[in-house]
Formats: sequence, structure tokens, C-alpha cells
Amino acid sequence: MSGEHILLAGLAVYIGVLVVWPLGRLLTEALRPGEAGQVLGVLFDALENRALSRALNNTIITALGATAISVFVGTVAALVLRLTDIPGRAPLMFLMLMPMLIPPQISALAWIELSGPSSPLLNLLAIAPPPGTTNPLYSMGGIIWVMGLEHAPLVLLSVAAGIATVPRDLTEAGRIVGARPRRILLKIVLPSLYPSILAGAALAFVSAIGNFGVPALLGIPGRVTVLTTLIYQRLNGFGPSVLGQVAAVALVLVGLAAIGLAIRTYASRFAGAPLDRTGSRLEPFSLGRWRLAAGSAFWLFTLVIAVLPLLALLASALVPALGVRLSPETASFANFSNVLRNDAIGRAFSNSFLLALLTASICAMLSIPIAYMACIRRNRIARLLDGLADLPYAVPGTVVALGMIVVFLPPIPVLGISIYGTFAILLAAYLSRFLLLALRPVGASLASIDPALDEAGRVVGARTWSRLAFIVFPMALPSALAGGLLIFMTAINELTLSALLWSTGTETLGVMVFFLQYEGNSPSAAALATLVVAFSLGLALVADLIGRRFAPGVVPWQVG
Repeated sequence: MSGEHILLAGLAVYIGVLVVWPLGRLLTEALRPGEAGQVLGVLFDALENRALSRALNNTIITALGATAISVFVGTVAALVLRLTDIPGRAPLMFLMLMPMLIPPQISALAWIELSGPSSPLLNLLAIAPPPGTTNPLYSMGGIIWVMGLEHAPLVLLSVAAGIATVPRDLTEAGRIVGARPRRILLKIVLPSLYPSILAGAALAFVSAIGNFGVPALLGIPGRVTVLTTLIYQRLNGFGPSVLGQVAAVALVLVGLAAIGLAIRTYASRFAGAPLDRTGSRLEPFSLGRWRLAAGSAFWLFTLVIAVLPLLALLASALVPALGVRLSPETASFANFSNVLRNDAIGRAFSNSFLLALLTASICAMLSIPIAYMACIRRNRIARLLDGLADLPYAVPGTVVALGMIVVFLPPIPVLGISIYGTFAILLAAYLSRFLLLALRPVGASLASIDPALDEAGRVVGARTWSRLAFIVFPMALPSALAGGLLIFMTAINELTLSALLWSTGTETLGVMVFFLQYEGNSPSAAALATLVVAFSLGLALVADLIGRRFAPGVVPWQVG
């Protein structure tokens, strides 16, 4: 057997065991006959359940509402930051993209600490809601608002990328015939950006229907159940005995995601419609005498949605107890001290760090041979494996976690052991979910390499492993490192998978933040969340440095 065959077999086992098997088994579990043998009985029984109908309705409403906010905020931000000479565009871009770096549960917690009756900042300004009133974010509107801002960077990046492809010749033609900047924007630039806006909206919609952290922290107290929290509550309340029912709920979730992905695919194809994109890039429009006023307004808006909630989170962490007004005399680091001395939190940090490190390392290394076989060798099986790797990231994380439970709850064939409730099942889920984050940058890097280099190695007698090690690996390493760092940043704060798969001893940081808040220990939750945010921003700085030095364009906020 040749080296390529051995390599393909190993990659096929990885994708088959961690992607195809869990998702395939989940599908068959949802499509099982009912107790009386009726075809698709499990699915139909679930669909007739009123709780599912309410959750589906809430999911669609919150996802559409959040998508509308994401599209408005992301599109306006992209137009302002890419098409005007507003002051401070670089720091503004980072601040607008910062919600990407903050886990959803921490974003929700930050807004809770900002808006509630016990908000230290609002109490400091004497504008907090009256004591004893319900936090206004514990509602469908709160979920829509926070998720809308959380996913706005997806639209911003999509539209910003679209702006980068619009040639300056189009706007120059408008100027020649006397059109003003406003008319050029409305009649020339925006029509060219419709596919990018639609693609960003589809990504925001898919992210919203799969979001667990925000609906869990805001929806469960507000009695607003969506599909992701319905799955969590069913499993948390009844355990594995309801796997068939929750698998059917997950199938509905997948159907919604498929609609969003289909729209994105359509938008991507439409983006290739006839438009001459060979000219130079657009020059920013001058705001003239409105530059200072527009800049001040946009800076204020950005600070309110990106920085103010984090300041509220920090303020809540400095308050010694709920209801205590923040002042120089009452400010205390006791919550941070308690968090750092807590054994369960220390264990959670170790688990999250190890999970993130193993996932980032393994996925980064595996992405190179997969991309090599798919992009340079153009092997059909490798291309199929490359496409299958998209699935765990395209479907909501709750679906991936359920697939892992269905597969790994019973004893593994041949081995006769179950890894359910262990560190191993978390690692398996992470390896399945996050492979794409390394595979896509590496694939883009290797796709630009001339296959003749590999052919030259074959001509001189170099075997597959030698060509991988000495030709492909050095060229793909920068992108693999950048992708691995993105995986590490995402995995260390992960909640959706962990919320369904953790057990005593395998807690993660995301789970601990969620449960501290869920149990009413807001000051400790805020302290831990503040530490996580500081750590995440530090990782973002490292990713920025690596991206600029070794792999420009891989780190999201560096996209032009």
C-alpha cells in the first residue's frame, strides 16, 4: 500500500469516526419508527409537541430579529469604516469586531450586569431600574438585541470583503456625470454589495439559531425557550432516555441551518455575477465638515455596544456583594481572589486549556495533509473528506454534542468501553467541531501553490511523507499556526458542546461562568468572566502579531 493510500485511510477514519458516524447516527435516531412501528414516528411525535412548536416559533423570531440588527449594524459599520475618512478607523474596526472574541455567554452576562437593577454603573449614575424589578433583557427582545450585536461582525466582515472587490472605476464614472457621494453610494456601491450583505445575513441567521449561551442566560430566566435551550433542558431534566426526542428537535434545528446555508450559497454564486472587479480599490469618501461630528457619533456608538458592557462586567466583579453600590470605599478584589482559589474553577481552567491546546494542535497538524491531498494532489476522496469537515461547523454545536452522546454513550464497538461523561468525549466533540477553522486557512494557502513543486519531488523519487515534510509543511505552517490559534481562542471559551457533555471533574470555563450566574452568584461569575475576557484579548493580540508576520488575512479582523 502506497503512502498516499495510508494517509487517505487515516484521514478517512478521523472524519468517519468524528463527523460522519455521530451526525449519521443522530439522523437515524431522529428518523426511527415510533413505539407502535409507525414510519418516522419519533419525528412526528416530537413535531406534535407544543413545547417544540413554541421553541421553534421563538427560534425563528429571535433569529430573524437578531439578523436584522446584525445586518443593520454590520452594514453601516462596514460602509463607515471602509468608505469614509472617519478618524480612528483601525481601532474602530477592532472594537466593532470585538464581540467575535467574547464568548456569547459572557456577552450576555456583560449586558445583564449593565442593564439590571443591580447594575453598578447605572446605580452610580442613579438611572438603574427600581430594585426588585426584572432585568429588561430577560425577554425575547433582550435575546434579539444581544445576539444581533454578537453576530454583527459576521456581516461587517462579509460587507467589508465585498467593498474591497468593488472597482473604483464604477464610482469614478458616477463622479464624472456629476453624481454626489450619497447618490453614488445608493445607486452604485450598495447594489454591488447586495450579495455580500445577503451572505453576511445568512451567516448571522445560522449563528443565531445555533446560539446557546445568549438564550440560556437571558431566555431561561425570562421563560423564552428556543430550540437549543429546549434540547439542553430536556437532556438535563430527563437524561439519555429522551435521546430520540431531542434528536428530532436537533433535526429541526439542522433544517433551519440548512435554509441559512442555502441562502449563503445562493449569495456566493450571485456574487460572481458580471461585474468588472479588475480595477483599483475604492477610495474613501471625504466627510468634509461633518468628519468630526460623524466620527464622534460613531465612536460613541461603538463604545456603548462594545466597551460599556465590559466595563459593567468589571464593575460588577469589583462589588463585594449584590446590591452594594460601587465606590472607591466598596471596590474590592475579593471576588477575583475567591475565583482564583476555587478548586472547581482551577480544574475548569486546566480542562479548558488542555482541551483547547490538544484541539488546536491536532487540527492544525491534520489540516495540512487533508489540504495537501485535496488542493495539490486533487484526490477525489480527499475532496470529499474536505467537504465533510464543513458539516460539524455548519450545523449548530448542540447537534454535534447530541451526535457524540448518541454514538459514545453505549460502549464503543470492539473496545467495549463508553467515553460518555469523560474528558475524551469533550475532546472528540472539539476535534470534530473546530477542524474547519484550521483547514480553511491552510487550504487557501496550499491552493495558491503551483502543483509543479510537488511533481518535482515525485520526479526525483521523494515519497509522499517526504514531500509532505520538506515541501508542503514549511509552506503551510504559518497558516496552520494562525488557524490553530483561532481554534485555541474559540475552544478555550466554548460552552455549547460542553454544556451537554461535561460531568463532574471535566468542567470547562464556559460551563463555570454559566453555572455561577445560573446559581445566582453574579459577582463571582462577573469576576471569572472578566478574567476570561482579559485572557481572550491577550490571545487576540498574539493572533494579530502572528497573522501580520506570517499569514496576512487569516486573522478575521485583518481582512481588508
